[in-house]
Amino acid sequence: MPILSWLTREQDVKAADSVPYRLLERDDALSHGDPDSGNMLIQGDNLEALKALLPYYRGQVKCIYIDPPYNTRSAFEHYDDNLEHSRWLAMMWPRLEMLRELLAEDGSIWVSIDDNEGHYLKVIMDEVFGRENFVASFVWERDAGGRGDAAVSVSHDYIHCFALNREIWDKKRNLLPRTETQSGRFKNPDNDPRGPWRQGDDGTAKSGTEKQRFPITLPSGRVVRPKQGRYWAFSKETFEKARKEGRAYFGKDGNRLPLIKRYLDKVRDGVAPRTWLTADDVGTNQSAKRDHLRKLLPNLDSFDTPKPEGLMERFIHVATNPGDVVLDSFLGSGTTAAVAHKMGRRWIGVEMGDHAHTHCVPRLKKVIEGEQGGISEAVEWKGGGGFAFYRLGGEVFAPDGTIAPGIKFAPLAAHIWFAETGTPMDGHATTPFLGAHDGTGIALLYNGILGDKSVAGGNVLTRTTLGIIREAAGDFGGQLIVYGEASRIGPDALKREGITFKQTPYDVKAR
Repeated sequence: MPILSWLTREQDVKAADSVPYRLLERDDALSHGDPDSGNMLIQGDNLEALKALLPYYRGQVKCIYIDPPYNTRSAFEHYDDNLEHSRWLAMMWPRLEMLRELLAEDGSIWVSIDDNEGHYLKVIMDEVFGRENFVASFVWERDAGGRGDAAVSVSHDYIHCFALNREIWDKKRNLLPRTETQSGRFKNPDNDPRGPWRQGDDGTAKSGTEKQRFPITLPSGRVVRPKQGRYWAFSKETFEKARKEGRAYFGKDGNRLPLIKRYLDKVRDGVAPRTWLTADDVGTNQSAKRDHLRKLLPNLDSFDTPKPEGLMERFIHVATNPGDVVLDSFLGSGTTAAVAHKMGRRWIGVEMGDHAHTHCVPRLKKVIEGEQGGISEAVEWKGGGGFAFYRLGGEVFAPDGTIAPGIKFAPLAAHIWFAETGTPMDGHATTPFLGAHDGTGIALLYNGILGDKSVAGGNVLTRTTLGIIREAAGDFGGQLIVYGEASRIGPDALKREGITFKQTPYDVKAR
């Protein structure tokens, strides 16, 4: 597969590996509503935030939407968008790699972009996610008007969509509700008792075989065949079956080329999303700014190009179901989080600047309180839920890869679990037995989890602490990996009992 080359590519494609794992520190003063909602608003560098999320959410995120800087060589109010081309690619590559790690097996990523970097972005996404997992490039009519002061009035953005696994995603993705116009295409001109229908297999096609040139006798008595170079769009068996069942239609006078009916109550309950997203369907930058954000937060300067809630609703509907996790690591004005919240999805939003708390927090508080802008009426939003506000804390590991001083038990347990299994920990560890994965149990003796740091009761593997681990493990009796400061159980005894001992901090490494 062709790949894109740029000045710093060699180091950029390895950049994600050198990003430190950081703690996520909750700020209750900026959190709001239900503290156990599972929704997270994180302030900090999004690359480091994504790395911090890996031990908890790897393979768990159903839908990712991001709206990165477009590299338009102009200064936006809330961030500097003037990045040289190679620097822009250097910024995007490790973030895309990290986002891929967070995607669920049936997950998808949607990235907004314009012509400045859109085609380069498609090429590097082909490489990161695989060309076989490309879904579509949607074209959104971001501006329904026109400009008289430009050589060309650019009215669209792209949204590149990739699945982690296209084959799985195709089977899991949702259809859109059928509109009244689409339902109105089903008619019943012959008063068929089976209800409204529209044409299915219709007339002739450009390609086929000689078997698809069989004669058909119409109800009028006229015998017809496809014209030279054309073929029936159905087989003889399909046609005869449809005719027998009364699903073949020959026009009111019984003298037109046949078609096979498709009944409204037999078609899929919805329609596939189109790649052309009109301003009338999903809104524009201006409608988002003028009709929603200025009314919702009149005392705050809104972003220049906020995305309308209707656009986010379209993607989230197609890609997720209630309860699924939606992530936006370039949260901006908070639209993705607001829409996911109203649609009953869990969400994670990451924003670096102060507007994480000056813009996103007040907007999401309004959502929790039941604000009625955007898609609220359409989804019957009445309010509720909550979110927790986090900032990036210290590094979990020192530069040599060992545990950094002061790390508490729960975050270290999550990282050890992730390092051993490659999967996120389900919940927070509260006992030294962290759980079992693929037949192997994992335990951690650290930071006084058993009440003190003495040999008899704390961070050292002894018969006493092993007994506590076994008790916490319940019925589990398989192989066991134990992390601790030291072991007072000899190597032969450990081998007989199926225990692998790893010493902290030396054997604890960042994954």
